[in-house]
Amino acid sequence: MTVRGQIVRFALVGVVNTGTYYGLYLALLTVLPYVAAHVVAFLLSMVGSFFLTSYFTYRTRPTWRKFLLFPLTNAANFVVTTSGVYLLVDVFRFERTYAPLIAAAAAIPITFAVSRVIMLGPDRRSVEPAPEEERAPAG
Repeated sequence: MTVRGQIVRFALVGVVNTGTYYGLYLALLTVLPYVAAHVVAFLLSMVGSFFLTSYFTYRTRPTWRKFLLFPLTNAANFVVTTSGVYLLVDVFRFERTYAPLIAAAAAIPITFAVSRVIMLGPDRRSVEPAPEEERAPAG
């Protein structure tokens, strides 16, 4: 599994996660106030994102430890994008309507790195068995 492949799969999971969040948000708006709809949709889509990131992006088994650490990827994204928007608008005088897009793009590598550490940290068991030549010899 190459890092390039992980990055592509990470981006695809991001697209699916965004669509899932937005679909849930719209559906929940029919029965909840918008803030509650946002929070519930965000949490549900984050759970889905965790499993997609685990199985699809990094091909690793999900664990409770990873599940509990996974929100740090969102925290990292929030810090980078918020700092980025501030710097772009107040320091570099970028247009405030475009600054979040640039900051979000800048956050992708950092969010990827944080998620990679969380998902492939101490527990490196893969969902797929390793090819024969990569397995340790028996005995």
